[in-house]
Amino acid sequence: MQPDLLRQVSGWLRRLEDLLLALLLSGMILLGALQIILRNIFDSGLAWADPSLRIAVLWLAMLGAMAATRDGNHIHIDLLSRLFSGQGKAVSRMATDLFSAVVCGLLAWHAGRFVYFEWQDGSMLYAQVPAWLAESILPIGFGIMALRFLASGMLQSHQGKSG
Repeated sequence: MQPDLLRQVSGWLRRLEDLLLALLLSGMILLGALQIILRNIFDSGLAWADPSLRIAVLWLAMLGAMAATRDGNHIHIDLLSRLFSGQGKAVSRMATDLFSAVVCGLLAWHAGRFVYFEWQDGSMLYAQVPAWLAESILPIGFGIMALRFLASGMLQSHQGKSG
């Protein structure tokens, strides 16, 4: 891919992720507020709202983790990097990014197996929503985070060699 096209695609994906996060959080706030109003004022509520909010929390957490990884704001174990400077710091960062990529890759693999088993079982949530559909964010999110950690680790590797 050409660098300009790659930047355009990356920018488009960034805006899409941010839009999804904003819409999901706004929807959760509105649905939660509606539930509170319905329960306290009208002594009723929406039967599907609470399970939907639980699923939305899962999606929000995974999308937030993906965005944090995208922006380099994810939690880092930086004990070693504090002891090093220059190339040693780059090597330490590369090692932690590559380790994180492996962990996220394993989580994506097993989450994918879990979702596949849920699909095979035909498990349903509320209102005939398939469980695998709601859980599909797990392998997708961990897979994207693995790729981002891998890319960051490879970038650190390249910078360590050239620096």
